Amino acid sequence: MYSTGMGSSEISRFSDELRDASADALVNAFANARVEEPARSGLPVLEPFYYLKNFELVLTTILSRYSDLLLEDESHFITQFPQLPLESRALLTRMVMRRGNLFRASKLSYAEIGETRIAAAPLIEAGWVSDRPFLGIDQLCGLVTKPELIRCLKLPCRYTKWRKADLAVVLKAQFCERRAFEEWYPGGYACGECVYALCIASMCERFKLMFFGNDRQSWMEFVTADLGIFRYEKVERSLHSRPFQARAHIEVFQQIQECRVLLREGMPLDELMAIVPLAIEDSEWLEERRQKLLFLLAREYERAGEHATALDRYLACSYRGARLRAIRLKCRAKDWEGARRLSLLAKENPESAAELQHVRRVMPRVNRKLKIACEPVQTAPAIPEFELIFEGPAGVGAPRVEYHVRDHLARELTDPSMVRYVENGLITALFGLLCWPAIFAPVRGAFFHDFHHGPVDLESGHFYRRRREEFEGCLAHLESGAYVSVIWRVFKEKWCVSSPFVRWNLLDRTLLQWALDCLPAAHLRAWFEWILKDVKENRAGFPDLVQFWPEDGRYRMIEVKGPGDRLQDNQRRLLEYCVSRGMPVSVCYARWSD
Repeated sequence: MYSTGMGSSEISRFSDELRDASADALVNAFANARVEEPARSGLPVLEPFYYLKNFELVLTTILSRYSDLLLEDESHFITQFPQLPLESRALLTRMVMRRGNLFRASKLSYAEIGETRIAAAPLIEAGWVSDRPFLGIDQLCGLVTKPELIRCLKLPCRYTKWRKADLAVVLKAQFCERRAFEEWYPGGYACGECVYALCIASMCERFKLMFFGNDRQSWMEFVTADLGIFRYEKVERSLHSRPFQARAHIEVFQQIQECRVLLREGMPLDELMAIVPLAIEDSEWLEERRQKLLFLLAREYERAGEHATALDRYLACSYRGARLRAIRLKCRAKDWEGARRLSLLAKENPESAAELQHVRRVMPRVNRKLKIACEPVQTAPAIPEFELIFEGPAGVGAPRVEYHVRDHLARELTDPSMVRYVENGLITALFGLLCWPAIFAPVRGAFFHDFHHGPVDLESGHFYRRRREEFEGCLAHLESGAYVSVIWRVFKEKWCVSSPFVRWNLLDRTLLQWALDCLPAAHLRAWFEWILKDVKENRAGFPDLVQFWPEDGRYRMIEVKGPGDRLQDNQRRLLEYCVSRGMPVSVCYARWSD
């Protein structure tokens, strides 16, 4: 089984890389591996029309879920598509799943489809594909090679030494008109070369959005699943929800995404604010997405030095962190009354531990400015620490300081592997394994399709509340002692199935065995309850190293800090939480000898 065993951030990064590649290139790479090492590859053999099957699954799913929301052209396409010849359906699907909307005929050569022109004819007749698109010079540059560009435009020979990108800039200034491909490329059509334009690209983008419910996932999800690169937890399809409950929700999602693109491109903030959608009262998750956009806009106002406007935007925004930014701006403006008022609201009803931590830090200063008696500050528990000095200094390419500390501590043990680098990977994995049924409980609105890394509402404030009963059932195994067998069973049954908590590439049987032998159930429960308090914030901040003494049934978790490094706020919160519960944690400050 080919599974990456990646954490959530790694999967996100790898998925971005896959989106930049073409599905064809990925499949061809795996096909070549099968040819070169057929006995050892163990790779799945894909059906000739595997991609068409996947696209048709999307269409039938959309028809069954959104029949009441579809526009006339969408319904027409979904009902007429199956009537086309197999090869035509396959060719259109190839175009849909490739990057861009323009394709040279010579680049659309597929053995299972056969003659491209024959397959394209019904698509052209239906109006879904055009074989006579008018192209600007920038589009032409994207379709032809530099030698072809020089030849078809009859450019001087000196341009052969230019970079294509530089040449394109010059040509764009010279050629403003749009032309058919055969006008740009004389004789191309006669020798079998032409350009096809996908006329329904925007519709297919909507279909993709309606199926996935987000703009992060792509058609590549099907390919990676078919090839066994990723495995996903199966949730009964009958229990899947549709992301959008009204046609307006689809349009609002696209508007929000367009605003985020314009923000990245530098559109003036006041102009951008004018096109932000109004509040979405009947879709909680869409409104949260809109609030995040408003938060990003407020932050840009702040960065631009427009603090008064930024403050107004933060105060009107409900997204996590907006009130905290407003408190900081109030302090910067020396509006101590306003800062105290907001701080008291945050203290009474904090949105997160991070906000409460900041409020406790800022309140003494605010009170002093207002000449208000300060409340006694509760002393945080002292975090144990020790220092290690290594011969150095560390040079370029030297191992990370965490590995120096790991290797130093390992030399004290009979088995060096009893010290592991597990940053954010061990405790979260144990939580993910024990609470697997709760995490993937078929809660309404949590799963839209078969390619979820985790439930949609994972980082919302409602994740635990919606599954309270299921989580309590899982955590009860810690009291009964059944947690060990439950974790081992899930470890074996779900090996390499994608999870937002389990990094399979870090977890192995030895590490799991030592963890279950040395970590008391009471400590596990404390950690798991910490995670559930705020899944978004509290999945991170766990110490870098874990040290085991299996013969004594004990352990120690160690956060490593190199020269000039200090504890981050989320790390300090977690370590203080652990110390207050008698859990063996410490900080190692490592430095180099002169």
